[in-house]
Amino acid sequence: MSKFKIVVTDSPFPSLDPAKEALARIDPEVVQAKSPSAEDILAVARDADGILVTYAKLPGELLRECKKLKVIGRFGLGVDNIDIPAAKDLGIVVTYVPDYCLHEVSDHAMALLLSIARKIPLANKSVHGGEWKMPVVVPLRRFNTLTLGLIGFGGIPRNLAPKAQAFGFKVIASDPFLPKEMFDKAGVESVSMDELYARSDLISVHAPLMPETRGLVNDAAFAKMKPGVMIVNTARGPLIDEAALIRALDSGKVAAAGLDVVTTEPLPKDSALIGRDNVVLTPHTGFYSVEALLELETKCASDVARVLSGEKPVYPVKM
Repeated sequence: MSKFKIVVTDSPFPSLDPAKEALARIDPEVVQAKSPSAEDILAVARDADGILVTYAKLPGELLRECKKLKVIGRFGLGVDNIDIPAAKDLGIVVTYVPDYCLHEVSDHAMALLLSIARKIPLANKSVHGGEWKMPVVVPLRRFNTLTLGLIGFGGIPRNLAPKAQAFGFKVIASDPFLPKEMFDKAGVESVSMDELYARSDLISVHAPLMPETRGLVNDAAFAKMKPGVMIVNTARGPLIDEAALIRALDSGKVAAAGLDVVTTEPLPKDSALIGRDNVVLTPHTGFYSVEALLELETKCASDVARVLSGEKPVYPVKM
């Protein structure tokens, strides 16, 4: 009989074999919930020692029902679906994988920035519609005349900065939690949020989603931006007040948007974001590559095995 029981609440992976290989050293029983609903999770997790979770919600009331739970491993770099204060109160260690998709998300953000700045989707649609007319994309700006503002300067935007600089963009960033030396090392100017809004021709959002950052980019923020600003979000949908963004698109204050994340996922079919030539939408795929998923599964499961073996995890969530 296995010493440990580990429950997988939900999985977007083609196979859980990499996670199981990383867990093999503790020889656990691995059980997958029928669905990510609280009822189906609790049906198998009340006696679990560990939980591996992707998108499922783990509120405090659910965690309190899991009397043996010692560790939660989040397949991802955000933990807003886990009640962290409740986990702390219950003595449950929470781990995540903050570095598994730095290349992928920064590449995706760069691709969205290039797409909207050069109006590639609009030009593509025009040509497929039987037109061959340059004026459809007028005006376009030379990249080395433009400033890109990064909201947040963690691992992903620090990977994005040199990619944007290689295209000629002037890069500025706002992150009150990092020392100036980190910006200087990257050749990125550290600015306040108000200055970022005032100076940026393009803005890429990379802040973590917390109560104080929900709706961070709102009507007041858009009012401080340049007319015709372009904005990209590959972090979390609720960082941008979606209704405010739609108003800004309608008024022309925002010339274009590239969104890999939205407030409600999947995006509702009646969303006012759909059908706009100046909005590029991708279905939260920025994190994905074959290599990233393998790294994610392995690192997350390895940390769960470490905690259950009495070792310190490599990637603990600060609580």
